Amino acid sequence: MLNDYLTSDTIKFAENVDGWRDAITQVTAPLLSSGSITPAYVDAVTASIAAGGVYIDLGFGIALAHSRPEHGVLQTGLSSLRVTPAVLLNDDPAHPIDLFFCLAATDQQSHLKTMMELAKLLSDDELRTRLLAATTPAETSTVIEENGTQE
Repeated sequence: MLNDYLTSDTIKFAENVDGWRDAITQVTAPLLSSGSITPAYVDAVTASIAAGGVYIDLGFGIALAHSRPEHGVLQTGLSSLRVTPAVLLNDDPAHPIDLFFCLAATDQQSHLKTMMELAKLLSDDELRTRLLAATTPAETSTVIEENGTQE
């Protein structure tokens, strides 16, 4: 399922991102372009983080940006953005992030299913290490595909 959402169109890389707000703008851009979300969803994600939402920090320099479906989700989607160097989530030195995911889910079932697959990927030490080392969408896709083939 992750490889259905994370494609060459939704896997992005950026250098010298101007802080976490810019990272959120960039990670949500593919979902805006595809019509999966509205600008209101981007605003809701940004506002949630600004209000102290460092809970999206999953560890290992990875963050999962998301909000509620009613804030502007039109269809389920997932995107990623690898930033170099890391940016501080909500400008907090305790939360350096260099890989952002943005999840837009239309309902709780698709939210949970996508979260479970993402958790499976990120809890596998080898795959997570390879994911964090990926420098192209093709390398990222290979890791995601391998996650889908593991039992």
